[in-house]
Amino acid sequence: MILLRILLGLLALILLLLLTAVIHTLLTPSRKSAYVPVPEPERAMIYARKLSRMIQTETVSRPDTDLREKFLEFHRVLEELFPLVHQHLEKIEIDGNLLFFWKGRSDKKPLVLMSHQDVVPAEGEWIHPPFSGDIADGKVWGRGASDTKCSVMAFFQAVEELLSNGYIPENDVWLSSSCTEEWAGDGCPKLVAELERRGVRPWLVCDEGGGIITEPVGGIHGNFAMVGVFEKGKADVKLTARSHGGHASAPVKNSPAARLADFIHEAEHHRIFRRRMPPAVQAMFETLAPYASFPLKLVLGNMWLFRPLLLQVLPLLSAQGGAMIQTTIAFTMLKGSDAYNVMPQEAALGANLRFIPHQGMEESLAIVRRLAEKHGLEMEVFHASDCSRTTNIHGEPFRLVQQVISETFPGCAGSPYVMTGATDARNYERICDSVVRFAPVIYGPEQMKGMHGLNENIEINCLPGAVDFYQNLILAVH
Repeated sequence: MILLRILLGLLALILLLLLTAVIHTLLTPSRKSAYVPVPEPERAMIYARKLSRMIQTETVSRPDTDLREKFLEFHRVLEELFPLVHQHLEKIEIDGNLLFFWKGRSDKKPLVLMSHQDVVPAEGEWIHPPFSGDIADGKVWGRGASDTKCSVMAFFQAVEELLSNGYIPENDVWLSSSCTEEWAGDGCPKLVAELERRGVRPWLVCDEGGGIITEPVGGIHGNFAMVGVFEKGKADVKLTARSHGGHASAPVKNSPAARLADFIHEAEHHRIFRRRMPPAVQAMFETLAPYASFPLKLVLGNMWLFRPLLLQVLPLLSAQGGAMIQTTIAFTMLKGSDAYNVMPQEAALGANLRFIPHQGMEESLAIVRRLAEKHGLEMEVFHASDCSRTTNIHGEPFRLVQQVISETFPGCAGSPYVMTGATDARNYERICDSVVRFAPVIYGPEQMKGMHGLNENIEINCLPGAVDFYQNLILAVH
């Protein structure tokens, strides 16, 4: 009888909590993302032609390769396209990396607008050649169109137009563009060191990373401005299994390949990293909740109740969503014997880890190392860096970015966002407390697929909005 009363009491409590969540959801007004770019065909085509010229100048970067002359050629294109920027701003070139300084009326709140010049290699069969810069079907095509020469074009053009009107910024403005971002090279650190040498401490840095994402979560339709507020850390790891080899006709148990397979299976099928909802991710879900259908709105809008459930199911629903709540490990390279009938003396596995703030680099690597030792594997770590700091989403700089988004893109909700990839922005955290990652262009499914893939492109009609965003941001910092 006592047990029955306890069970009934628990059931009543659960029903009460569910009823509270349902009532809260019903009382929360539903919203619809109404933002679509206003057609400005003449303006859009002017910007598209400039972006096309920038794409036609191939700027593929490669690790530890001196490609300065290639980037100097790209700089000559920039000078041709944006003459006023080059006439009125101080230009600093460091090994192909660029800084431009626009002196303002005050140096109290320096603003840095940044995005990278370099692009990844373009392989495979493209609809339009990857360095053609073709303008077709309402898009600019080519490597770098969306990642991220569109942003470089947009902030250079924003400054060009403001200069043509005789505008002097209220605060100093810096334009920053490295040529080694795609392989996390030393380009951006050199630019940061130059600003540090000059005693510049930016009030706000705005890099690429997030963007205006079409349907950021399955079932939530429309365009949403996703502003990255931190980056996950990362490391490349090599795991090696050794043995004495031998002939495949008499295989021994626990071979190098088998040990690597066991390691992969355990890492893939057992939860080795903790899941936790970072405040920025919770804020993102709560921002998006009013735009969702009722079932999803119920879950996302009542995190106080459904957070434990979401932590369980999110990785099953979305790889991107799962990556926002835990450290991840991806197995990317595998090598064993060179012959079918020879047991390998050595088999090697390559993996890429992305660290979450609540379980950072040291703890995550220790977990993988213990698992490797369990399976008799040696572990080497390359290119390791910890998570970035998280920008204060309640601070004045972030709120200003949200305000400018609202003004520039009417009807487009702005939301914090977690960068599961990496950008140059992390280098600026040494001298700036407020670093956001937001490219003011629309990334639909086609654009997301094209980044680092085939047929990269950007919609022409979103380019005027990108220029307007940078102009409005410059005007707003006072």
